[in-house]
Amino acid sequence: MKKIDEKEEENLKNEEPKDDSSKKNENNDIKNEETPEQKIFALEDKLLRSLAEAENQRRRFDKERQEAFDFGGFNFAKESLSLLDNLDRATNSFKSDESLKENKDLNKIIESIEVIKKDLVSIFKRNNVEAIECINKKFDPNFHQAMLEVEDSSKDPGTVVQEMQKGYMMKNRLLRPSLVSVTKKTSENDNKNENTHKKEQNN
Repeated sequence: MKKIDEKEEENLKNEEPKDDSSKKNENNDIKNEETPEQKIFALEDKLLRSLAEAENQRRRFDKERQEAFDFGGFNFAKESLSLLDNLDRATNSFKSDESLKENKDLNKIIESIEVIKKDLVSIFKRNNVEAIECINKKFDPNFHQAMLEVEDSSKDPGTVVQEMQKGYMMKNRLLRPSLVSVTKKTSENDNKNENTHKKEQNN
């Protein structure tokens, strides 16, 4: 009996311990399995993200549609400005010629041109096209294009003092910039001469 017991004991010692990894994996699977609340939360999160994306797409579409509506006539308006320029040149040319001022027939033509100009400007305004105000404004490269720099001690440097061609906006979009003359810093000699001239006048 003792020998049998000793053998059994030896067998027990030599017997490999059972692998508990499967039990651990089962426990981990149980722990990693989402609860119903977690599943609901995940679904709600996906739904909210999908709704947000759909709303963003709708807004982009609305914006593009509105821009297409607002600026659909952009190129047409831009090309039509040349007509207004030609009318301006015609009236200015007639008015600057002293020999034509007494011509009554010509004055009637000028009046007719002015009426056409007024109607055209009115049409532009109804379609959100308006001239850029630039005289005595600070030069802004977003709206103005400098064609000439002039010295003028009575103005701050960078002030628009002459408009060579009108600029126009269509809503918040630039149709074309104003062509302008801009003041620059006067030279030291000019400043000295000006100060001397002022002193002489005061004396």
